[in-house]
Amino acid sequence: MSVRPNLSRIAAVACGAVLALSLVGCGGSSASSGGGTTSGESIKVGAILSLTGTYAALGTSEKNALDLEVKRINDEGGIDGRTIDLIIEDDATDEAKAVAAASKLINQDEVVAILGATGTGQSMAIRSEIDRAGIPQISMAGGTAITASFDPLVFQTPWSNSLVVPFVLKKIVADGHTKVALLSDSGGYGKDGRAVILAEAPKNGITIVSDQTFNAGDTDFSAQLTKIKSSGADAVLLWTAGKEGASIVKASADLGVSQPWYGGSGQAKVEFAQGAGPAADGFIFGTGKSLVPANWGTDSEQYKIVNGFATRYKAAYDQDPDIFAGHAFDALNILSSALKSSGADVDAAGLRDAIEATSKLGGFGGVFTFSANDHNGLTADDLSLYVIKSGAWEPLQ
Repeated sequence: MSVRPNLSRIAAVACGAVLALSLVGCGGSSASSGGGTTSGESIKVGAILSLTGTYAALGTSEKNALDLEVKRINDEGGIDGRTIDLIIEDDATDEAKAVAAASKLINQDEVVAILGATGTGQSMAIRSEIDRAGIPQISMAGGTAITASFDPLVFQTPWSNSLVVPFVLKKIVADGHTKVALLSDSGGYGKDGRAVILAEAPKNGITIVSDQTFNAGDTDFSAQLTKIKSSGADAVLLWTAGKEGASIVKASADLGVSQPWYGGSGQAKVEFAQGAGPAADGFIFGTGKSLVPANWGTDSEQYKIVNGFATRYKAAYDQDPDIFAGHAFDALNILSSALKSSGADVDAAGLRDAIEATSKLGGFGGVFTFSANDHNGLTADDLSLYVIKSGAWEPLQ
């Protein structure tokens, strides 16, 4: 599928003299430009991350991964000798700020593509800016709407809610639970996940006996948890990626909520596993296999890719990467692969086409294969179940 969007936003800019390549900027200031070769030309790439606000832990992991991998790519010679100039903007987990960040990256920095946003709501909010500029976006958020509400310019690296929700529901049923209490946040990811859960639960023989929500920034969850406790539910399903998740599970223990807890990719972070303390012990969640690289089999090519990134990340930051770092690794890997295959004179439409042509590209999330009607490129085969024990997760046996 070939799309020829407006190219005006990525035209070459003046930097003493006009540069002839439409994908090359003038350098300028950036949040992280990496290191390595200095050909005098660079490829400007924008990233919109939630470095503050309720998704701060997610955005920080993503920034760590992008900084690490941009430096590696640049140190290895860049993209055909051109360094990547990564310009990072913080959206503070706010949709309006994400739109402002996209506008700045497009109109002032003239980036060739945008990686992000961290959150589903923010990723959807910047779509009008993406479409107006005609440049590709590779989102790092897990909402189904990001690629289900199809836009030829928009791609996605996480396993979407449409994959993760049914995977987790099947585990809940396998454990003998049919009456489930749902607790989700009112933001983009939680709202998207709730819609998928309500649609998929009946197909799996599950009745949602209590449907509770909360807002980002909330600190008191006693009303929701009290209703859940008395609902007759035999399990609780938490769907959120915000920092509130840990507080909710701790509060549930204090209120004597005894039902087992389940969740999705939003719980695949140290902030949750350690922040909830002993209350999180036994919490089961579904997310990608790569959270524990050995899940791929230590002789597989996929293991080599995932473990190689995990080893670099551990050496740089003294901690293992969570899935959000992995989503950022994938976004940059997909973009850099497309840039390499496109050649120096590619325009915006050509870059978009090269991303869509991604086929059997190994990454953290799995093996990505995009098509003209699939801009997520992953399947349920890329998922695994985990359980939290003593502040850490391990594969569920």
